[in-house]
Amino acid sequence: MLQVPFLRENKERVLNGLRKRNWKEEDLQIIDRILELDSSRRKLLQEVEQLQARLKQLSGEIGALYKQGKREEAEASKAEVSSLKEQMKTPEEQLKKVKAELEQLLLEVPNVPNDLVPFGKSEDDNEIYKAWPDELPELGENALPHWELAKVYQLFDLELGTKLTGAGFPVYLGQGARLERALINYFLDRAHRAGYLEVSPPLLVNADTARATGQLPDKEGQMYFVERDGFYLIPTAEVPVTNIYRGAILEEEDFPIKLTGYTPCFRREAGSYGAHVRGLNRVHQFDKVEIVRIEHPDRSYAALDEMLEHVSSLLDELELPYRIVRLCGGDLGFTSALTYDFEVYSAAQKRWLEVSSVSNFETYQSNRLQLRFKDGKKKRLAHTLNGSALALARIVAALLENNQTENGIELPKVLHSYTGFERIEKP
Repeated sequence: MLQVPFLRENKERVLNGLRKRNWKEEDLQIIDRILELDSSRRKLLQEVEQLQARLKQLSGEIGALYKQGKREEAEASKAEVSSLKEQMKTPEEQLKKVKAELEQLLLEVPNVPNDLVPFGKSEDDNEIYKAWPDELPELGENALPHWELAKVYQLFDLELGTKLTGAGFPVYLGQGARLERALINYFLDRAHRAGYLEVSPPLLVNADTARATGQLPDKEGQMYFVERDGFYLIPTAEVPVTNIYRGAILEEEDFPIKLTGYTPCFRREAGSYGAHVRGLNRVHQFDKVEIVRIEHPDRSYAALDEMLEHVSSLLDELELPYRIVRLCGGDLGFTSALTYDFEVYSAAQKRWLEVSSVSNFETYQSNRLQLRFKDGKKKRLAHTLNGSALALARIVAALLENNQTENGIELPKVLHSYTGFERIEKP
């Protein structure tokens, strides 16, 4: 959530940033309304505080007047106290309404894009930040997509998942389940070696937690909701892991804070249809290892570069062709200031599959989290970042498709000690 002083001091920058997100000119009027409400809030607050100060003064005087035998003056002060309390009801009620509207409007304004974010309306306008330097792999005529390979090698069963739950909930079997577990352990071990503290968080969160990282109200329709208990199933480990530091006041020497966590992730993915969502390309439940960083504002973009290097090293070791794209304004997430997506090439499908998003949210999340640090005598908002390292479903899809041979599916060397086998063979 953007801070009102920031909006007031950087109004043109905010407006230009929203234009980069393809906001219409009439929609930009929300910024003026926010600033008007803030002015009203400050005036009403001043009025209420003045009345409260007068009430406090009178309350202190009444007892002294009675002790001095000045009963008439004391009764007059009591009458004034009653009058002031009645008088305060109107500005207090107005202040409450203004604050509520102001907070609601602030929740509707996305983060201001970094200057590096290109203009564009959709993913078609994203910018290639790092291209794959070599020729893309080509498979023979008999190459199969991963959903067909899964049947041949009995690795996962989509129909069984539909029986147990519904479409989009795969059941991993045998070597497929072992590959899934191997990837989770490999990603966690690499994060540990990179200095990230492992966290095993809850898979359900309350509304305050979802709101603090920006899932509410922006992504409410994409999350599964347990109505009876008021809990949301997490769409990513970012939500509970980042909220560990909600309300915290850090010291400068606490930075950097580096956290990692493995969780299943649950997303409704409403409106997703077509051939591009077949198999594991888009599912409602998938496993993911997340990395989260809380940083000093002066170092957050250096930290973002380090996270890009970390994810790149994972894909290098998995021997998967990949590229990095910088998201344009129209494709940028609501809470992000700058996002890079990693895409691996699926040779059987002949298309790129997104497997990671690495983002810097600057102070947007930390303002909602009230996550601050001491900077001398002042308290400042920290910067938050996160990234997938990595999302497993599409990694599995690419590994199966790109490494298929006549003798089985050859696994990259880095996974051999984790899986206990070098090749997936037909059962």
